[in-house]
Amino acid sequence: MLSATELVRQIRTGQVSSREVVQAHLHRIDEINPVVNALTAVLDEQALAAADAVDQALRCGEEPGPLCGIPVTVKENVDVAGSATTQGIAALRDAIATQDAPHIAELRAAGAIPIARTNMPEFGMRWHTTNGLHGATRNPWSAEHTPGGSSGGDAVAVATGLAPLGLGTDGAGSLRWPAQCCGVAALKPSLGRVAQSDGRRPTPFAFQLLGVHGPIARHVDDLRLAFTHICASDGGDPWHAPVPLNGPPVSRPIRVSMVTAPGGIDIHPAVRHALRRAADLLTDAGYVVEECDAPALERAAEIYTQIMASYGRVQRTQPPVKTVVSDDFARFWQVYEPIWTQAQGEPTFDPMMERAAIARVWSDWFGRTPLVLAPIRTQPAFVLGCDLDPVWLSDFPATMRLAVAVNLLGLPAVAIPTGETDGLPHAVQVIGPRFREDLCLDAAAAIDARIPPFTPINPHPNLASNSSATVA
Repeated sequence: MLSATELVRQIRTGQVSSREVVQAHLHRIDEINPVVNALTAVLDEQALAAADAVDQALRCGEEPGPLCGIPVTVKENVDVAGSATTQGIAALRDAIATQDAPHIAELRAAGAIPIARTNMPEFGMRWHTTNGLHGATRNPWSAEHTPGGSSGGDAVAVATGLAPLGLGTDGAGSLRWPAQCCGVAALKPSLGRVAQSDGRRPTPFAFQLLGVHGPIARHVDDLRLAFTHICASDGGDPWHAPVPLNGPPVSRPIRVSMVTAPGGIDIHPAVRHALRRAADLLTDAGYVVEECDAPALERAAEIYTQIMASYGRVQRTQPPVKTVVSDDFARFWQVYEPIWTQAQGEPTFDPMMERAAIARVWSDWFGRTPLVLAPIRTQPAFVLGCDLDPVWLSDFPATMRLAVAVNLLGLPAVAIPTGETDGLPHAVQVIGPRFREDLCLDAAAAIDARIPPFTPINPHPNLASNSSATVA
């Protein structure tokens, strides 16, 4: 399967039609999705009709938009007109959206075509993708390991060539962690870049502050392509900030802080290898990489958790919410709730005030070094069932500190894969100052250009007896 950028070029030049592109992806979906269960609803008729409209516009010399008939998948907590926004909850199976979320409407206007909805954990509140409505999504690299969550459906769909672009959300690493597990790239934009809602659905304050919408792709150029066309509309979102997509020039060579021992904790050898390789590739591209530790990292993770506790309404097993979640999720939350409570650390008088203090410290840090190269999670994809083990799970919050600190501070970050170890992919994240997605994308593109692509992939034979699917 080709990149979104290349598909746009071929559709525009008449080498292939949008209908042919959509049909090829629908064929791939028929072949692969029964094995990986990444997609929950396929919008085939609507997608083909939209593709025909793109082709007709091109025949008439009209502008179909910069995404020009490219199929995209959309996570089931994002509104797509005429499709259910289930949030992975069986009780919401018939919650049909009457209109697109603001950034999905932007993508449609730019010529993109929603082709399917993607799986997610219930309420997006788990780092593994499974729910009582659609079941579990399977990591195409290994049936024994998680695909990540909560945007695991999009990560698997993109990794296996079901679509070149996926649209998910990230409130606690939910784009970047599945990207690490599945070997794809992802962009977590700055808070305020992409409109989060049109005001029709009340959203707890913590999710307004900590969560964002963003793209998943196999190539950094495709992340940039999607990002360019999801930022313009405020959609009624009071957090939206119409900041230019490209900031002022920075001094060259650009300095990069590499975090190899976040908060003093050890990282897995495969993750360390990924960091070292990314650092070497950035150095080859002219960046100056220096080892450093992230300031106030442990406290940042604690304040993140305190804000989520104070303003997030995350007591998911309490009535009436307990009546709509699956037994599996209820078990997960029963195991995780005391760990989550402990992860809040020393109480603070006002977590938002302490957040501001940490943000100032990080702003000073970025003033000295504009980019940070860091792990997403300090460990690779975990074996299925580990997150239901209280002993194993007790260490999980510490391994995700660098992911949630980015959410706490509203910073942009790009997840970029760098290879594989022992049959599993690994990835790093490039973090930048607020609204400097351009710097993050440039650095990630420098890495991307220096490694051979290793997705799309066919599902590993251990996922199904029939592994004859091909990648076009």
